[in-house]
Amino acid sequence: MAEPVSFPIHGMTCASCAARVEKVLNRLDGVSAVVNFATERAQVTLQDPSIPFNTVLDAVRQAGFSVEQSSLDLSVSGMSCASCAARIERVLNRQPGVQAAVNFATEQAHIDYVAGLTDPANLQSSIEKLGFGVAPLKPDTAQTAQDQKAKAWRHDCYQFLLTALLSLPFFFDMISMFFGHMHGLPGWVQMLLASVVQFYCARNFYRNAWKSVRSGSANMDVLVVLGTTITYLFSACVVIFSLPQPLYFEASVSIITLISLGKLMEAYAKNKTSSGLQSLLTLQPRMAHIERQGAVIDQPVGTVRQNDIFVVRPGETVPVDGVVLEGASDVNEAMLTGESLPVLKKTGAQVFGGTLNANGLLRVQATGVGADTVLAHIVKMVEQAQGSKAQVQRLADKVAGVFVPVVLVLAGLTFGIGWAVTGQALWSLVNAVSVLVIACPCSLGLATPTAIMVGTGRGANAGILFRNADALEQAETVKTLIVDKTGTLTEGMPTVGDVLPASGISQDRLLHVAYSLEKDSEHPLARAIVKCAQSRQADAAALSEFLAVPGKGVQASIAGESAWLGSPQFIQSAGFVLDEQTITDHENAGKTVIAVASSHTVLGYIALSDRLRGDSAPAVSALQKSGINVVMLTGDNARAAARVAEQVGITDFKAGVLPAGKASAVEALRAKGQKVGMVGDGINDAPALAAADVGFAIGAGSAIALETADIVLMNNDLSSVLNAISLSRATLSKIRQNLFFAFVYNALGLPLAAFGLLNPVVAGAAMALSSVSVVSNSLLLKRWMPQTYKNK
Repeated sequence: MAEPVSFPIHGMTCASCAARVEKVLNRLDGVSAVVNFATERAQVTLQDPSIPFNTVLDAVRQAGFSVEQSSLDLSVSGMSCASCAARIERVLNRQPGVQAAVNFATEQAHIDYVAGLTDPANLQSSIEKLGFGVAPLKPDTAQTAQDQKAKAWRHDCYQFLLTALLSLPFFFDMISMFFGHMHGLPGWVQMLLASVVQFYCARNFYRNAWKSVRSGSANMDVLVVLGTTITYLFSACVVIFSLPQPLYFEASVSIITLISLGKLMEAYAKNKTSSGLQSLLTLQPRMAHIERQGAVIDQPVGTVRQNDIFVVRPGETVPVDGVVLEGASDVNEAMLTGESLPVLKKTGAQVFGGTLNANGLLRVQATGVGADTVLAHIVKMVEQAQGSKAQVQRLADKVAGVFVPVVLVLAGLTFGIGWAVTGQALWSLVNAVSVLVIACPCSLGLATPTAIMVGTGRGANAGILFRNADALEQAETVKTLIVDKTGTLTEGMPTVGDVLPASGISQDRLLHVAYSLEKDSEHPLARAIVKCAQSRQADAAALSEFLAVPGKGVQASIAGESAWLGSPQFIQSAGFVLDEQTITDHENAGKTVIAVASSHTVLGYIALSDRLRGDSAPAVSALQKSGINVVMLTGDNARAAARVAEQVGITDFKAGVLPAGKASAVEALRAKGQKVGMVGDGINDAPALAAADVGFAIGAGSAIALETADIVLMNNDLSSVLNAISLSRATLSKIRQNLFFAFVYNALGLPLAAFGLLNPVVAGAAMALSSVSVVSNSLLLKRWMPQTYKNK
């Protein structure tokens, strides 16, 4: 299956709009789509890669909504004729959402693209792959998404101020009537003011309602337009024909004003919910100090390429990922790990874009640029998580999808039954208008995604990355947590404690064979042995007929002589007799014993130890107190495993478990009906991470573990697991509260309006405030803080 692609959609005014777009997209053959009203984005997966993505974009536009485009101007060199320009144009236009025009005469390319489907770096790379030179024509002057939102916010504020000013006479009129002054504004003045509000200030309501009706559905704007238009037309008829009936211009004007205010407040609150992602997007600096022909020049970060060398001065932010070539400095990596303590970086160390250089000058070679930086991957994960839907939202989506048609029927019944029972058509009409106005699916549509947006954003700031909304939702259900020993409970950096040659064998001979067998391995134990051998100036020989047995050991031929290295059981299976007492003594001390043999001789043993993490025991205790059973699985020997389990307080553990055995253990626990989480950091943990209900990958782990896990923990300690579960519980609590308020609001409001117990103006105010209250409740998640668990 293709990777999902996310892009923004504009023009949605309520959850019904999102449901409508989602329905339209899912009708397309080979297209699977999820549309999020809160983030105003669609996440689309093409089951068939041959489907043109422009088909998806056209479907969105035909449904009455717009897909925002950005523009990019490039200078292209190396074109020799018009066909070169045509070729570049053809390649660019094959990309989804891209419309490009390349001018051979001016050697320029103008590209319109959909942000989220591609980016400037990818477009430039496409041209470079064709063999042409490319550079930004000028610094990008297009407004960022945040700038555009700010501009739209200012426009909406001005629009609301006009609406409010025109509505003030009606509010003063209502206040004077409350104090007994019955001589209000003349009818023709009311009609004039109300006409401007109804048909100019509320024009967006009419525009959106028409788009909705034209596409065969109805949304919140349809309800508002119907309610206010009926009220306005009735009052206009009274004025024009001088009928002996009261006027309701103040009702239609007040409803439009209050709903406009509510939408304004809702937009402001929604922008606040995305602040977690916005804070990540602003971490990368705009400029980088790049070395060019012996000089350091300032260039936009977008121009940095792989292997470029750049300088990071004290107090500056690292522009892209790289390796330190010269210098030493403390770097604050809180944006990645949530840990505020700086990390010392010196020659050979990795630095990451968006981290803050504290006090030294660093000369760095770029290793990850554009979409390949750690920061870019984090932003992408957060965007995908915020764009996905949790299972708990499905019921709300179903209700929102049929809500407006049901309300229209209910309003019709309110008018018809009320008129038939009471004989008062006017009273029944006012009640029907109240039903139309108070009903709004927005609060239902915002209940889940706003909480997920705040929760995932808060998690990203704390170094907890949720791959999707399901991972955030499932984390709170975990009742059994399986943890690996090495790298999870321990620091994952074992060291050689004892080198124990057999009788008649020198340490040099033992280390020579061990070094030769382990020199190319990335296993933590192997790296420790190699480091020890190198520190003692041992040499390594060439190998042949190399064979690795996962979880057990290795075998190879050194200068025509067979050699083995691995667990005592592995060496014994090869027919060697080992010194059981030596092995037992060191394993009882919590060490891992590796045996080494050559031909028919046992060369000796290497005992390694790995220190516990400072937070392991407190974090295990906290997990157990929260009702989670912690199980340790390890490929290490039983005695070493028992020692570690005792130190951290785990009573349920299994030793000597191979990688496939970990996955089987997860499946066995799930078969018992338990919700199982798995924490790991290595390649051998990937099968178990995939098999678990929720997989937690330690951030320093292997790339395959990070790709397999549901939740990535950038901070390398077990307490991050507890914080992820805590954040999941807090987020789900807010979602349940939001859904409860949204359902109760409509369950109470609609009957009250139908029975004439709510004035249309009050109904409009209640509808406007319902969405704001849901979003504001989600914003309370910002108060969640990660906890630190350390030995005291």
